Amino acid sequence: MSDAKGELNLAQLTEAIRWDANGLVPAIVQDAASKDVLMMAYMNRESLKKTAVTGETWFWSRSRGELWHKGATSGNVQKVQSIRFDCDADTLLIQVLPAGPACHNGTYTCFTGRTSLGKGGSDKEANPAAGRFDILSKLESVIARRDQERPEGAYTTYLFEKGLDKILKKVGEETAEVIIAAKNRDHDELRYETSDLIFHLFVLLRDAKLPLDDVMRELERRHVQKQ
Repeated sequence: MSDAKGELNLAQLTEAIRWDANGLVPAIVQDAASKDVLMMAYMNRESLKKTAVTGETWFWSRSRGELWHKGATSGNVQKVQSIRFDCDADTLLIQVLPAGPACHNGTYTCFTGRTSLGKGGSDKEANPAAGRFDILSKLESVIARRDQERPEGAYTTYLFEKGLDKILKKVGEETAEVIIAAKNRDHDELRYETSDLIFHLFVLLRDAKLPLDDVMRELERRHVQKQ
């Protein structure tokens, strides 16, 4: 039976899925924190069961004809946070916390190829307020990618490798700089130091595996309470 929230258990999910002629279903893997799409692979009934039981992603390799555990050799396992399915029950969305790059090429996401398509008019052109805070989503995504790929020489790599204490020290330093800039009544200085503080806060959130969405929901909750 489903639980009190109406969510399907493994047996019900397995039954609900519209498996293709080969007994497979596409599974889109998404970073639960940054919301970046990491990869797409296929699952069969057995790999779905292993995913549910172990809490890590398992897939079916169509080329090798066998099960494969993501990260089994690289260590880049994916800790499953949720499994959802679409309205047609023929595609899965799996939100994970990745322990390393998702792609065998060593990149954070497999979707690194770019095209010239999709550059038409945007909502932002029709409404200047639309996408006002898009840069925050982009920043979260970049920091997530840097966390997984750890490019040599990058400042973000340095922070992640030094660990929480170093990140907290930088947050404290930047907070003090913001206070000083505000006391100086210097808009340029305040803008610059606030940007530094936001950047380091985002690094801290990534290190803590706390999505920005959760912070936004908390702000929304407080707003609703005060209505």
